[in-house]
Amino acid sequence: MRNPRDVLKKPIVSERSMGLMEQNKYSFYVEPKANKIEIKNAVEELFKVTVTDVNTMNVKGKAKRVGKHIGRTSNRKKAIVTLKQGDKIEIMEGM
Repeated sequence: MRNPRDVLKKPIVSERSMGLMEQNKYSFYVEPKANKIEIKNAVEELFKVTVTDVNTMNVKGKAKRVGKHIGRTSNRKKAIVTLKQGDKIEIMEGM
């Protein structure tokens, strides 16, 4: 079992993720090899909440260009975690 701090990399702060917070859904970038069970356990352990659902998606890196050099941003994995009604993650509420 992985350390929960290794599974969750960072929260996603965007206009869309802020809208999802009203529906009790929180978005995180997670370790690409993490599965839904590990993500659920990590969120429950770190934030002391009850997770009802986890949706994951792999995001391909975009092609970026600086002058004549072409590169890519790294591939990432996102997780949208739905919490039990009444639970909140206080760290993300002030954003």
